[in-house]
Amino acid sequence: MEKLRVMSVFGTRPEAIKMAPLVKELASREDIQSICCVTAQHREMLDSVLEVFALKPDWDLDIMTPRQTLSTITSKCLTGMDGAIEALKPDMILVHGDTSTTFAGALSAFYHKVPVGHVEAGLRTYDKYSPYPEEMNRKLVTAIADLYFCPTENNRENLRREGVTEGVFVTGNTVIDALRTTVRKDYTFTTKELNELPYDSKKIVLVTCHRRENYGQPMEEIMSALADIARTHSDVELVYPVHLSPVVQEVAHRHLDRIPNVHLIAPLAADEMHNLMARCYLVMTDSGGLQEEAPALGKPVLVLRRETERPEAVAAGTVKLAGVKQKDITAMARELLTDGNAYAAMAHAVNPYGDGQACRRIADAILWHFGRGEKPSDFRT
Repeated sequence: MEKLRVMSVFGTRPEAIKMAPLVKELASREDIQSICCVTAQHREMLDSVLEVFALKPDWDLDIMTPRQTLSTITSKCLTGMDGAIEALKPDMILVHGDTSTTFAGALSAFYHKVPVGHVEAGLRTYDKYSPYPEEMNRKLVTAIADLYFCPTENNRENLRREGVTEGVFVTGNTVIDALRTTVRKDYTFTTKELNELPYDSKKIVLVTCHRRENYGQPMEEIMSALADIARTHSDVELVYPVHLSPVVQEVAHRHLDRIPNVHLIAPLAADEMHNLMARCYLVMTDSGGLQEEAPALGKPVLVLRRETERPEAVAAGTVKLAGVKQKDITAMARELLTDGNAYAAMAHAVNPYGDGQACRRIADAILWHFGRGEKPSDFRT
């Protein structure tokens, strides 16, 4: 019997972090030929993850261009996938999450009549413009997919309400699998600045902020809040790996340059980010992935957005929505920086996102779908 050809398609740094352990798990199965296709929607940040996980793509669309738009990303990815699918002839295509690569990869698979597996399926805010364009991307992929790998039971319930009940699995999130391979107590950073941060004597606050829906006034308020927090808490060192987007770069440097306890640094490789997160005190972010990663490391998260498609973390108490207003963000950060009980309640809450076995469950589900194995049990918290 020939091996199943399973092609994993991704193009951004967050996708790569979450798909890398799955690509490797698939490669470990005797019945599967694991194929890796990258679009390079984010070239530099993607390549750093590929290096960390020692992944060499079988196909690289290399679509990134300066100041690319959503339309150019989607169209270049869609047309580029034609060649990849025709050459590699996959039996199934896996896409992850909610990026333009995700949508275009799934649509191209549909055009070629190749079954689609959606990793991290079922996340919803029910506001099609927030996050933008992610919310609509993932809903469109739901309409195309054949298998749905939901991180949590809540994600499965979202799909059920939309009439999707077949081919749905609760697997946990693959990012927890990734953390098991990247975080080490003896880890040494590549820069002197990170190695010499006062982890034992100061509260290291890790920040990321880059989402499109935060462009404009929301980002101005977020940066003002960060500046206020740094200036009013002498026991804090704020570390912000600034996204490469020119919009983000401009507003971050305008607000945060020349504040002594703020470190504006270049984007970090996946292993560096994970190990910095493991040593920090608090995470403030508008990222989706960090809302799942930080709780697994016992770090409270303040989400710099109006809503989150990860309500499980809010319900569990590992995450709080801080919003995008300066006064709200500073007040919530101040509480966690000064109130030990409030901090402990978040730091010790149970992470709802997995047990590090998501990739195993996904591989088992794919084999079951093709009649080559037993149906896997769902992840339960």
